[in-house]
Amino acid sequence: MNDAAPRLAALAETLLGAPLPVRIRAWDGSEGGPLGGPILVLHNRRALRRILWKPGELGLARAWVAGDLTVDGDLFELLDRVGGLLWERDPAPGRAAGDKGPAALLRDPRARAAVRSLVGLARPWTAPAPPPEEAVRRGGPRHTKGSDRQAISHHYDVGNAFYERVLGPSMVYSCAYWSPGGSLEDAQRDKLDLVCRKLALRPGERLLEVGCGWGSMALHAAREYGAKVTGITLSREQAAYARKRVAEAGLADLVEIRVQDYRDVKDGPYDAISSIGMAEHVGAERYRTYARSLHGLLRPGGRLLNHQIARRPEPDEEAYRIDEFIDAYVFPDGELSPLGTTVGELERAGFEVRDVEALREHYALTLRAWVAGLEEHWEEAVRLTSPGRARVWQLYMAASALAFEHNRLGVNQVLAVRTGTRAASGMPLRAREWPAQP
Repeated sequence: MNDAAPRLAALAETLLGAPLPVRIRAWDGSEGGPLGGPILVLHNRRALRRILWKPGELGLARAWVAGDLTVDGDLFELLDRVGGLLWERDPAPGRAAGDKGPAALLRDPRARAAVRSLVGLARPWTAPAPPPEEAVRRGGPRHTKGSDRQAISHHYDVGNAFYERVLGPSMVYSCAYWSPGGSLEDAQRDKLDLVCRKLALRPGERLLEVGCGWGSMALHAAREYGAKVTGITLSREQAAYARKRVAEAGLADLVEIRVQDYRDVKDGPYDAISSIGMAEHVGAERYRTYARSLHGLLRPGGRLLNHQIARRPEPDEEAYRIDEFIDAYVFPDGELSPLGTTVGELERAGFEVRDVEALREHYALTLRAWVAGLEEHWEEAVRLTSPGRARVWQLYMAASALAFEHNRLGVNQVLAVRTGTRAASGMPLRAREWPAQP
């Protein structure tokens, strides 16, 4: 009897205390749940076991990465519907706000009966091994120089050719700066130029780029502004790619690319520092060290442009949060903090914060463009990495786009200056009159 999906749908609604937001297709070909829209396809009982052994986004993500679970229809729409269960759902009837999680759920006799039925459907009841793209934990403290090198390698050293298919010719892996009707390449160029203008770069000035990626910012600052750029990264593959681009552009006299930790840079002072999409890797324990290190590397009057993802603060929680799926499959040891926490740490390090610009909607557009790039080159991406790794990136970027669209995440450019109590900041009197190219 092919009835797994209707049973799953009924049991899920019992646990949720609300109608199921998506239709389900089970391993026996049956379907259940509301008609219309995308369908969540469970190809085998192992998909259900993964979800039951690790309720929430990590269990779903493991099933997706392993190929045990797929989507028939639009991935963004399905994640949008399911996201309400994972991130935004109110407690079920009979449970107070804050009364969440498996322990609270199982105090309800009907919920306990539903879970027992789901366990029966998921037989045999053994814990599935995580898919192989999960980051390998080696123990010890987070955010040492060694653990940071390992984390960066997991994320970035997956092949430059793979990133070319996703990011496009710009090879910029951070939020673009969009204009209506513009292309991804236009938006990334405009973002790089915005950073240079905010930093008021002039020919011959020294720029330190912390987390230089594949060299796009370094090339733009040197070519368009005549800056002398030192770019640092912990990824050897990124560094090799960036050095090749620098040589081909004939800018080796202006740009140096190093494999180096920001804590090991000792050749200041610099006139300006850009940190674009790097500070998310720093971590709570090291953020003050990060801020003080950059402050110490700037000359008096020098500027920092810190471009960083932020999450929304919630009552009664820590300032930093580690996301289970992101930590296991995407950015090991990555931590997101609220904007206020970041600004406070920069001020404690001695910076004067002069401008904050929110680019939340811009990142949603950027991520959708990257997903389109990945899906356009899907077969190549799978060949260059693995099916699991390609699915990780597809899920991560699609879910992140929705997180920015729903205001669960933001991204901000914070412009800060190393000034003393009586020093001039060097900023224009009217905010955001950023200098044009020299």
